Amino acid sequence: MSAEDRRAMIVHAVLPLLIEHGANVTSSQIARAAGIGEGTIFRAFKDKDELFDACTAEALRPDHVLDAITEIPVDQPLEDRLVEAAEALGAHLERMGALMGALHASGRVKHRDPEQRHKDGARKGGRRESMAAIRGAMVELFTPEKDRLRLPPEQLAALFMTLLFGGRRLTADVDPPTTRQVVDFFLRGAVEAE
Repeated sequence: MSAEDRRAMIVHAVLPLLIEHGANVTSSQIARAAGIGEGTIFRAFKDKDELFDACTAEALRPDHVLDAITEIPVDQPLEDRLVEAAEALGAHLERMGALMGALHASGRVKHRDPEQRHKDGARKGGRRESMAAIRGAMVELFTPEKDRLRLPPEQLAALFMTLLFGGRRLTADVDPPTTRQVVDFFLRGAVEAE
């Protein structure tokens, strides 16, 4: 197994442990989950911090959600396409939130200055690039309907993602809408047809 493959295998084995235990996960738990000896961990990563950083980077990568969105059949109704996409995006956000929450709760907090955060968001593979890739995949879901849409697919994809991502933070004190309700609201608005 190549060094990169070994690192990837360890990261995939450790992600569920980090969500469960946070930064308190032990080397022996990591080794057991990956099916390797403890020494192998530290031949692949210089320390647990480097491993945790690699796990965080993997959790933030949009590859899984992009694959899920691009696999949605475009011959099904737009509403169904959007529900599937919203569920995939929701799962992606939940994975990221669970990992970050577990790491933060277990004391692994990395404070970065705002300028560094801005640089990280703009770098290749950063947050902006990830969001642009996800938005591009969403555009493809709207494109088959472009002749009957009120706005271009690019704008609708951006609006849909804003509705999905923004609404999750604002519904803590009320029953959040279901995914289908969000999609229905997006497609039909708040006022009943007369």
